[in-house]
Parts: sequence; structure tokens; C-alpha cells
Amino acid sequence: MSTRELDAAGITDPELRAAYAESKAINASHGRTYFLATRLLPIADRPAVHALYGFARVADDIVDGSLPKSQQTMELLALERTLWDGEQPVLRALADTVRRYRIDRRLFSDFLASMRMDLHVKQYETYADLAEYVYGSASVIGLQMLPVLGTVSPREEAEPYAAALGEAFQLTNFLRDVGEDLDRGRVYLPMDELAAFGVDRDRLRWARRTGRHDPYIRRALAHMVARTTAIYRRAEPGIELLRPWSRPCVSTAAKLYRGILDEITAVDYEILNRRAVVPTGQRLRVALPAATKAAGQNARAWALRLTSRPRSPRSASIGVPGNDSSAVNSHRRISLGE
Repeated sequence: MSTRELDAAGITDPELRAAYAESKAINASHGRTYFLATRLLPIADRPAVHALYGFARVADDIVDGSLPKSQQTMELLALERTLWDGEQPVLRALADTVRRYRIDRRLFSDFLASMRMDLHVKQYETYADLAEYVYGSASVIGLQMLPVLGTVSPREEAEPYAAALGEAFQLTNFLRDVGEDLDRGRVYLPMDELAAFGVDRDRLRWARRTGRHDPYIRRALAHMVARTTAIYRRAEPGIELLRPWSRPCVSTAAKLYRGILDEITAVDYEILNRRAVVPTGQRLRVALPAATKAAGQNARAWALRLTSRPRSPRSASIGVPGNDSSAVNSHRRISLGE
């Protein structure tokens, strides 16, 4: 990890710096769009995003690994038991990030609950069933990120939009990875909606095996792409509620992920045997203007951080954000809608 990022975040302990560096390496190796968007954040905030991604990836790798289910269950339980005092580098970086940004710890328990669902749930009968899984596996990611990104209004106003964007990202993943998930025995598309279009698991397997076009599957996927697009539209107003220097990052991630839906449409929903990805040229066309805008916003962020009088010793260290509109809001717990 760049020493500039760690220095800007006020991370001085050598072991902790190494822990954040490992999280960044995980993000760089697996994150793709996530990592690219992270580069648009102020450098002081980037280590926190790497830590959040690194933890999520560790849990995901346990679930998608080849170990027996009983051992995967034990590893997830062990991960949760050591979440806040574990010696694993990724966990050390996570615990430090949660402390610095005052992120609600319940969000991580909700995330791991969805990871455990992956060990025994192979399909979801209704969208309501799927939504429970999506909340824990994706919406909470948006809520975890919100304290890092910061808001210009009370945080609870931005929470529904952050959760919706996480939902949209996850539904996009489900569509992009439908063939690969099918190979793992999982279907993350509501079975009752598939049935309404004349599609079942056997028909999906047939299309995956033969590579042949199926009009029933096409219509089902078109329906699901349309719903996901609508969720992106619902989430979009939340970007303006973020701190100005965080907006290019989130806007770019949203555009790139929505671009995956465009690619799915461009190949006429033939995605059982191909992975729809945004071409490199298109990624650069989206990211480069955002990088230029982010550079100006980040300079402004640094100026504000260096010239603002700290309210307390805790909030004075660089990398401990709050709601810019109120010192009180930086201490609020994230509402989980319970």
C-alpha cells in the first residue's frame, strides 16, 4: 500500500500498516471495479475501503471454497468469534477501521449471517426471500461504507439510498455470474419469477450446457435487468447526499456496474455461457473524467481538513470522518431498519 495513504490516514503502527497493505492487495487482486472506484476517494479514506473489502472477500472465499460444509461453517463461526480481537491481518485492519469511523458492528454480523445462508440455501423461491439474503450480503456493504464516505445531511437520510445501491450492485452480480453460480449449484434469481416465464433450473442447465439461445430465458433475464435498472435509479439521488469528494467514487462505481447491464442487453441476454464485462476502453472513458473531478474535490477535502479546527482529540486525526453538517451525527449508529 502507498505510504501516502497510510500516512494520510494517521496509521503509524507497523503491524497495522502491514495489515492494511494486505487488505489493499486483496482489493487490487479481486476488486476490479471496486478497486478502481476506490482510487477516486481522498487518500486518507482509501485504507478503510480496502479493509472493508478485504474482510468481505475473506468471508466470501470461505463460502466459495472446496472445504466440506461442516468445516466452512466452523470457519465462518471462528471468523465471527474473532472479528474484533483476531490476529489475522485483515481482521486487524477491519477492527481499526470500524473504530475510526464508528461503523455499526451489527452490520458485520448481518453480513456473516448471509454468508452462512450460502452454505445451505441453493435457491430462493421469491424475491422477498432473495431480498433477505441481499440485505445481509450487499445492502449492509453500502451502510458500512457510508461513514467512510461521509454525508452532507443527517446520515439516516442517506442510508436508504446506500442500501439500495448495494442491492443494485449485488443483483447485477447475480445476472453477470448466473452461469458460474449454476455450476456451483446455486441460483440467485427468484424461482417463482423464472417460472412465470417458463424457466426452471433444468432449462438453465440446458442452456448452460448447450450454449443455445432460449427465448424463455431471454425474457426472464430482460425482466430482471429492468428491475435492477430501476433500483439504480432509486439509489441515484443518494449520491448528492454524500460529501462532495466522495461523489466521484460512488458515481463511477454505479456507472460501471450499470454498464454491466448494458453489456448484458448488448449480447441479447446470452449470458449463461459468457460473462458480461465492461470493456477496458469504456471503463477508462468513465473513470478518467471522474478522476479529474475527484482530484479537485480531494484537494478541497485536504484544505478543509488541514484548516478546520478539530472539535475533539478523537475527531482531530485525519481519516475519522463524520457528518459534515453536524458533530452529533458522527456519533450516530447506523439504523438497520429493524
